[in-house]
Amino acid sequence: MAGTPPSISIPAELRPADGRFGSGPSKVRPEAVKALEARALDYMGTSHRRTGVRSVVGRLRAAMTELFGLSDGWEVVLGNGGSTGFWDAAAFSLIERRTQHLTFGEFSEKFSAVTAAAPHLDDPVVITAPYGSHPVPAAADPAEVDVYALTHNETSTGVAMPLTQPQLDPCRQGVPPALVMVDATSAAGAMTWDPRDVDCYYFAPQKAFAADGGLFIALCSPAAIERIERIDASGRYKPATLDLAIAARNSRQDQTYNTPALATILLTLETAEWMLDGGGLGWAASRSAASSGAVYGWAAERDFAAPFVADEAMRSPVVCTIDFEGASADDIAAALRANDIIDTEGYRKLGRNQLRIAAFPAIDPADAEALTACIDYIVERL
Repeated sequence: MAGTPPSISIPAELRPADGRFGSGPSKVRPEAVKALEARALDYMGTSHRRTGVRSVVGRLRAAMTELFGLSDGWEVVLGNGGSTGFWDAAAFSLIERRTQHLTFGEFSEKFSAVTAAAPHLDDPVVITAPYGSHPVPAAADPAEVDVYALTHNETSTGVAMPLTQPQLDPCRQGVPPALVMVDATSAAGAMTWDPRDVDCYYFAPQKAFAADGGLFIALCSPAAIERIERIDASGRYKPATLDLAIAARNSRQDQTYNTPALATILLTLETAEWMLDGGGLGWAASRSAASSGAVYGWAAERDFAAPFVADEAMRSPVVCTIDFEGASADDIAAALRANDIIDTEGYRKLGRNQLRIAAFPAIDPADAEALTACIDYIVERL
């Protein structure tokens, strides 16, 4: 007799060693939690403007510079609020007049809504692609568009796009070139990129960096720093908590403007240094590619499952969206959860019969393979 989801018990030998596959907040490495515990007395609960915390922030900024291969003149800017807060900060401190947005999912659409609502900015140019694919930037007059807003990985749909410098019109005399801003929240630390193609690569650490949220990290090129300082000098009103000039000045002192979540900073550092010890960004990205490759390969061999993203070149290596036919994805997710394999549910607003499975570097590729075996076991019994 077919079982109902909670009644299906998956044999222990099939289950992954760690059952956390959420796309954010993500699996936090137990080793990082132990490192946090070890600092309970000399780091947690101490002033973020004193040496104990500032030394950790300094290590984090140095680790980011090394991990992403940032050249001289780039700055690692930290602030509170996560990527959502950074969108607001960018509207005040990085965008002069108008953006061009590439939208292809929930999160890329949200940033375009921020700039559309900002009363001091012109309406953005929005280029949209159907969910499951991504658009490409269109060259624009730098006097009309001063920021190209891209998304490295759209967490809601499992679509990734390459970061190649748009074929932009040359800047006019006296008109600075447009900046390329990249939302990398679910990509940073798990996908490779070339800083020569980007001016601002920003993210929050609750996904590939296996930490908690509430912090933004923005990797800013010299051109981005110049833009921040020029807008600051213009006298434009900016709330202090959304002022990237203030954030940059504080970051140079290895601190944030207001009190950060110290646990988030240390957990992010632990993951960044773990990646560096393993071999750097390429090594971390290869772990994600191995996990997502196992999931996509499994789906391609099943008659009841298929990757949502049809074009293999657009499939995310860090967030796998898998459609199901003839089986309820909700029932599968419920059965997995009953066996301590959690957070595989599809993105709520996408509204498809699918699972969304994270493949961040902290997830062991062997656990991703075990997950597919567990899904097979459940489908056979539903």
